[in-house]
Amino acid sequence: MATTQVETVSTGADKAKVGAAIALVIASLAGFYLLGKQGQIVQWAALIVGLVAAVAVFLTSESGKEFIGFGRDSVKEVKKVVWPARREAIQMTLYVFGFVVIMALFLWLTDKTLEWVFYDLILGWKK
Repeated sequence: MATTQVETVSTGADKAKVGAAIALVIASLAGFYLLGKQGQIVQWAALIVGLVAAVAVFLTSESGKEFIGFGRDSVKEVKKVVWPARREAIQMTLYVFGFVVIMALFLWLTDKTLEWVFYDLILGWKK
């Protein structure tokens, strides 16, 4: 059995970028609430500018670059998926609905049977 070892190298500058991104998110949230008396436009502007700046700083870090790479790889994988035709999708959906109805009837019948056995036959409680 082969073991895969993942090695993460993180520099001080990279950690500082992630820390700055976190600080920008906190500052933008604080600014949103502290600027309540200035009006909603100023509040939302502070929040949006702060969050955009935080995203920009994060995407320049190594973690952000890995995130962008992950997104690109995900898009490539989605393009490889063979999607079912409309007829197949409708057919499978009908199978699922049919199974759900059959299971619901089975569980209802089981519940009513057990209710009859326990309450009417064993305990003798008539409704």
